[in-house]
Amino acid sequence: MDMFLYLICSCILGALGAWFIFKWGNSFGLLDRSNKRSSHEGVVPKGGGIGLLAAFVFASLFLEESLAFWLPATVLALFSLLGDTIDISPKIRLPVQFIAAFSFLIPISDLWLLTSVFFAVSIVATANWYNFMDGIDGIAAITGIVGFGLLAVFNVLSGADSRFSFLSICIALSCLGFLPFNMPKAKVFMGDVGSILLGFVFAALVVMLAKSFLDFVCLAGFLFPFYADEFTTMAVRIKDGENLLKAHRRHFYQLLANEMGIDHWKVSVGYGILQLVVGVGVLLVRPLGILAVISLLVIFFGGFVWVNYVVRGRIRREG
Repeated sequence: MDMFLYLICSCILGALGAWFIFKWGNSFGLLDRSNKRSSHEGVVPKGGGIGLLAAFVFASLFLEESLAFWLPATVLALFSLLGDTIDISPKIRLPVQFIAAFSFLIPISDLWLLTSVFFAVSIVATANWYNFMDGIDGIAAITGIVGFGLLAVFNVLSGADSRFSFLSICIALSCLGFLPFNMPKAKVFMGDVGSILLGFVFAALVVMLAKSFLDFVCLAGFLFPFYADEFTTMAVRIKDGENLLKAHRRHFYQLLANEMGIDHWKVSVGYGILQLVVGVGVLLVRPLGILAVISLLVIFFGGFVWVNYVVRGRIRREG
């Protein structure tokens, strides 16, 4: 099959997965009922990310990727799909996620033990943070389109294995196929099966593509808005003495959509634009070295923190 057709199939699979759950999610118990922490109202089918999983497996098989690369991500996604139907304790989720991460990392024989532990933590953290950030219409899919698109561009510019570029584009296109079902008004949610998969695979590709610390920082920077939001929100919650394991809706994107009343799609597109601007900026300054890249990211992060401070302060005064 021509590569172009595989790209088209990835987009179609992303759409078909969402459509299938929209039609029959209720039959499988894949329903998200709103509560006080939700940013939506009513009942919406969830688990539409099965199309993203199908596209990922489809592309991995076509590219003859190592079983150690795609199987752990696939098993974890299926486990997360189970979590979309029943409540699974973090005490079970985290060990399964770490097993999946180490199953991916162990075959990479040139990694030292401490390096492997660091990468395992980063993979699991990214998978969970991607899941935490999937709270309003469109944000996870748009971030997937931009993030995996930037990974593909980086890989092409670096002259690395073209299979990773193709895989990244396939995942981005599957997110594009899913997006119309999730924005501007969600007919179906991605669910843990999609968000955990995207976070896990993104972080795994960062590990695979990074040949230096500079590369690692650049690649991680492609997910800047999610990391920035998660770190600032954690800092605010720690300052307020909250239990970090307790569910909440204090992420900055949630405040914009809920307390500030901004349309979900506008917040999601705004995050995507910020992600693209930071990603392109990182690619442009990368030839200048690690200090230039870190300086750029610090400037963007400082701006993000300042806007956070202003908005949260306004909400406190008005509340």
